[in-house]
Amino acid sequence: MKRLPESELEIMMIIWQYDRAVNRMEIEEHLQKKVAAPTILSFLNRLEKKGFVQVEKEGKINWYTPLIKEEEYLQKESRSILQRMYQNSLKNFVAALYSGDGLSDRELQELKDFIEEKSTRKEQ
Repeated sequence: MKRLPESELEIMMIIWQYDRAVNRMEIEEHLQKKVAAPTILSFLNRLEKKGFVQVEKEGKINWYTPLIKEEEYLQKESRSILQRMYQNSLKNFVAALYSGDGLSDRELQELKDFIEEKSTRKEQ
């Protein structure tokens, strides 16, 4: 699975928000900044070629359905960042996120709960 550039990822994030096929106009409504329709269509065409979306034409409207789940992409992207930037060390990653800023009690508890949950699952 290819890593998406920021512009294509923004469009995919919008598509993933829907529980149905979405058209270009719906995507355009949710973009953070104004982007010309041909540019959006160009991004969607690239996403189709990369295997991220399926396109179905109904009359003059193209409908886009994700072929890759958001969780699947984010998991692979997170792993890639962890490997490339933190030598596969989750500890180094968390430390970089919070260097200079202490973890709140709530954040520490979230991490403890997560580790406990993963440890319990592994033992079963």
